[in-house]
Amino acid sequence: MESILETSFPFIVISVAILLAFQGVLMIVAYTVLAERKILGWIQGRIGPNRVGPWGLLQPFADLFKFIFKEDIVPDKSTKFIYFLAPFVALTCALMPIVVYPFGPKIDDPLGSLVPMVEGIPLLGAAVAWLAPRAMDMPLTIARIDVGVLYILAITSVGVYGIALAGWSSNSKYSLLGGLRSSAQMISYELAMGASIIGVVLLAGSLNLNEIIQAQIDSPFRWFIIPQFIGFFVFLIAAFAETNRVPFDLPEAETEIVAGFHTEYSALKFALFFMAEYVNMFTVSVLGTVLF
Repeated sequence: MESILETSFPFIVISVAILLAFQGVLMIVAYTVLAERKILGWIQGRIGPNRVGPWGLLQPFADLFKFIFKEDIVPDKSTKFIYFLAPFVALTCALMPIVVYPFGPKIDDPLGSLVPMVEGIPLLGAAVAWLAPRAMDMPLTIARIDVGVLYILAITSVGVYGIALAGWSSNSKYSLLGGLRSSAQMISYELAMGASIIGVVLLAGSLNLNEIIQAQIDSPFRWFIIPQFIGFFVFLIAAFAETNRVPFDLPEAETEIVAGFHTEYSALKFALFFMAEYVNMFTVSVLGTVLF
């Protein structure tokens, strides 16, 4: 039994870390949407969502249940398999970069102070005592790979396939035009985003996100935004374009093509596209913070 636990411990730790990271990012996304709706309400002289829970803080959960229980309408002449696959491709490609996020520095002994506090509790004390030496030097990055920047750029670029497949499989002119516009825009601005990052990689001498952070510590004057200000400006514009935010929301121009590539999507599949868009916004924000 002990040997089985020893063998499977790294796998269990990584699995739990991935689940916690995904859940944490999705919660951040949910409350980012709520904050956006609140701010838009204040700007427009409205109250905003305030009915579900205190100050409307449970609104994201109400929206989730609404999407789960809404009727799922599928176009008659759509390519069913690809139509169902597209939102999962988009969300999977949006979530995969989370494994290389540097959430913080390495923790030397995370459970050391907890051991004397729980040693008198029968099961919990034994479990913490067993875990403590195995959790030494715990990094707050799930996958410590040396090409983290390249990995993020590669995975997020694959997300274009989800958008293109959604537009094509829906059998709708509006969806197809929105998919073509969004794919063309994302592919075009990836070039600019990649070029803006080259200077940072050369200054840090590494593609590893943790090493890029280490190259900028000790003083604000070492932050790469100072020598790479033009690169940061290009990155910022490309980030807005990559995530289809104003003024680069041409793929979702309501006056021309209704809702763009997800016009024919409803219920939970629409929610998957919605979450993918906001997770991508979080990813480019993390990347911009780390690099500059």
